[in-house]
Amino acid sequence: MIESLHLDYPSCRLYQDGLPVCGHELLIVRDLANSGSHNHQLLLTLYERGAMLMGTESPDLLIEEYQIVTHYLAHNKTTKTTTNFTEMEARSAELLKRRDGFIADRIAATLRPGESGLLFLGLLHSLEGKLPSDIRVICPIVSPVRIPSQEGQSI
Repeated sequence: MIESLHLDYPSCRLYQDGLPVCGHELLIVRDLANSGSHNHQLLLTLYERGAMLMGTESPDLLIEEYQIVTHYLAHNKTTKTTTNFTEMEARSAELLKRRDGFIADRIAATLRPGESGLLFLGLLHSLEGKLPSDIRVICPIVSPVRIPSQEGQSI
């Protein structure tokens, strides 16, 4: 599917949910690719063709998500109840919206006119209505959301 896009890889940016903006993105992708992650193997292949690997997420928000989940798991392990599930679910949903906002802002700040971006995003995420209007969105795997392009950017 990616091959059918006929991308100019040196002018293509790669965005991956869960990949923090940290200066060690390539090391993280290599480690995950070597541990068997097919998605990260694909990112590494595209990077080797000349695409630019971009940190995509806020490290602080990723840590916050980790803390929410570990707190929930630890609490339920000791109490053997799921009473806090609704609270955790609400906190996680709010955090996901903040993460999506950060991802959209990151793409808007780094994707230049004439460049293309490939965004690998989990199904719970949604950037609908969060990206600037000059970024054209094509969703080849799920139902497409189209945003008119004025500058020739696409993601």
